[in-house]
Amino acid sequence: MRVAVLGTGTMGAGMARTLRREGHDVSAWNRTRSKAEPLAGDGIEVADSVAGAVTDADAVITILFDADAVLSVTDQIIGALGDGVWLQSATVGPDGMRRIAERAAGANLLDAPVVGTKKPAEEGALVPLVSGPKALAERVQPVLDAIGSKTVFVGDRVGLASGLKLACNAWIASLTAATAQSLALAAAVGADPQLFLQTISGGPTDSTYAQLKGSAMLEGAYATSFAVDGLAKDVQLMIDSAGSMPADLLRTLHSLYRTASGRGHGGDDIAAVRTAFD
Repeated sequence: MRVAVLGTGTMGAGMARTLRREGHDVSAWNRTRSKAEPLAGDGIEVADSVAGAVTDADAVITILFDADAVLSVTDQIIGALGDGVWLQSATVGPDGMRRIAERAAGANLLDAPVVGTKKPAEEGALVPLVSGPKALAERVQPVLDAIGSKTVFVGDRVGLASGLKLACNAWIASLTAATAQSLALAAAVGADPQLFLQTISGGPTDSTYAQLKGSAMLEGAYATSFAVDGLAKDVQLMIDSAGSMPADLLRTLHSLYRTASGRGHGGDDIAAVRTAFD
């Protein structure tokens, strides 16, 4: 298939390379062209404009920072989309997805956020969450298969997948912050923090993710797979979407990630939330 990827940051670049590696014809666009230009070496066409990337595409993936960024290019996408299918993969929350759908009324639009970070994007091991017309999802299944290890169809209403994505990211935010808290508490009582990870290793409370992020925290190594500022944005979306559900934990998480950002780690990996406990 011919696929356009709009947004070539940490996730978009990996997705574009994976699609090309799996045999698809890929074009890419980024607001700052220089960030997309390295993809040309992988056989990906780097477009000068949104329309240049989207024209004649069978599928278009938007993987931008937030709903406002997506809305800023929506008219250009619709103007060039034709009969192609738009997979809106940015994390925008249910309300953001509603705003995008209203602006794109009449287009072949799927709500299609993905679970996973840099490495899964590069390896084609993301988990796309899809909601919208099932027939559209079936049309772009080769794209979903290329970028993902499995696809979860959430329902036929646009916005459902974006809601589930927030639930998944709430788990990531909670687990990462809880790991940081336990390491900090071990240090505060005079124990070697490494022993916390050693203690839970292999037991029912262990987690591959906790071991991965915990090791990064111990090393102070925060190479970005998922940036602090990106997760802080997502946690705010969770708070906004919580409705009548108590959001005390979400507000605490938001405060912790914003604290880490304020200490200079906004662009670093979410493991840098450890610095919020110093």
